[in-house]
Amino acid sequence: MAIGVADKKKVVIIGCGFSGFYASRKLAKLKNKIELTVIDRKDTLDFLPLLPDVIGRGVSPRILTNSIPETAKKLGFNFIKDEVIALKLEKNTVQTSSRIISYDFLIVSSGSETNFYGNDSINKFTYPVNNVRDTERLINSIENREYDRYFISGAGYTGVEIATNLKRYFDKYKINKDITIIEKASDILGPLPKWMKEYTRDNLEKLGIKILLNTSLDKIDGDNVVFSNGQVFNKAFVFWTSGVKTAEFIQNLKIEKNPQGRLKVDPYLRISPNCFVVGDCALIPHKDSFLRMAVQFSIYEAVCAAKNIIKCIQGKKLKIYQPLDLGFIVPMANNRSCGVIMGLNFKGILPTLMHYVMCIYRLNGIKNKLGLLKALVKGGF
Repeated sequence: MAIGVADKKKVVIIGCGFSGFYASRKLAKLKNKIELTVIDRKDTLDFLPLLPDVIGRGVSPRILTNSIPETAKKLGFNFIKDEVIALKLEKNTVQTSSRIISYDFLIVSSGSETNFYGNDSINKFTYPVNNVRDTERLINSIENREYDRYFISGAGYTGVEIATNLKRYFDKYKINKDITIIEKASDILGPLPKWMKEYTRDNLEKLGIKILLNTSLDKIDGDNVVFSNGQVFNKAFVFWTSGVKTAEFIQNLKIEKNPQGRLKVDPYLRISPNCFVVGDCALIPHKDSFLRMAVQFSIYEAVCAAKNIIKCIQGKKLKIYQPLDLGFIVPMANNRSCGVIMGLNFKGILPTLMHYVMCIYRLNGIKNKLGLLKALVKGGF
């Protein structure tokens, strides 16, 4: 017997990044059993791992973005472009800036956003790298060549990748500009292994990229950039990659979370019996610590949460999420990358190739995949 519209379970997904997209793709297959709604404040799904390559390798921003409304039409779910401002877990409702949406099951996959730590001048005058629009703004500013020196605030994955791509861009156009990575900690790359830090530092040094440790950006006053060590620079361009946090509606939840606002979930990825949290906003216990933020985990978590919702509807036992860690790579634009893959250490061009193979695999659409491959070949790889 067919299930009527009134009998369908209402499933809502907040956020359509990697995790939201994969969860929606899985759940959309049950059109006859659920009414699926995806909420996102943007109407595009941007491929974040390749944003630095727009600078260094000339990758077109157009191949890194997909329309969420078109995806919704293709997969058969409802899309609402709106900002979520509150969750009422006890009432099973999501409040956006324009409406209140009820649900039977909820997946929170809103990812993370730039943390400016309440500094208005940094928020206003630095350049984050969060989406395709950010990279287009970056390219326009860099091409104007109005700046004497370039700083990258934050020496994590993204900061290192941006610095090497910027160096590749300057070398291509024979531009002589200072590039400096500033980091408030005593070393680069946070908790990564010592050998990766040493290898990366050596590569950055050979590229002429400076590293300034135990230093942070204090403020931007007019044309002056002021650092915590008292140094002041004029006509300086600043990339901001110094931290992320979860959305305010997550920060406001009275649930255990870490300083970034990531919500601690149970073994089934839940914070309540019918609310699942995945991706960057999920804090998942693993071994003696917690899982790092990574695309691979976001995807696996999303699929697991979607399967568990299906199991809930079918009255079956839920599946415990068990992470599969394939490894991680720090891509550098001169192809001297490094990483740990399946427990083995790799340096040089091989991890670079593996990074792009995975990017081509994960990109949505044949045109986009071919576009990336063409850009890599044209750019001389």
